[in-house]
Amino acid sequence: MEILVTYDVNTETVGGRRRLRRVAKVCEGFGQRVQLSVFECVVDSGNLARLIHAIEQEIDPSVDSLRIYRLKEPRAKYVTVLGRPLEFDQREPLVF
Repeated sequence: MEILVTYDVNTETVGGRRRLRRVAKVCEGFGQRVQLSVFECVVDSGNLARLIHAIEQEIDPSVDSLRIYRLKEPRAKYVTVLGRPLEFDQREPLVF
């Protein structure tokens, strides 16, 4: 399944800035950054559960907000991209 992960981490404190970096690092392990606090990920139900668990360990739910949206497929039919394209298509094999 394709999901969109968006987050808003309160960065008014040193701890908040640290949480922001850790949340981004978790998301980088599951998908591709498309904007500063937005990631597109292709995951199965097991990886989705792991992603949620990992993020829950990093955020402070009293001041941070994170949302996960499931994208309707086929993605190309429902998502319009203006500007810089994605670095790579996560659904295709990655060969260097």
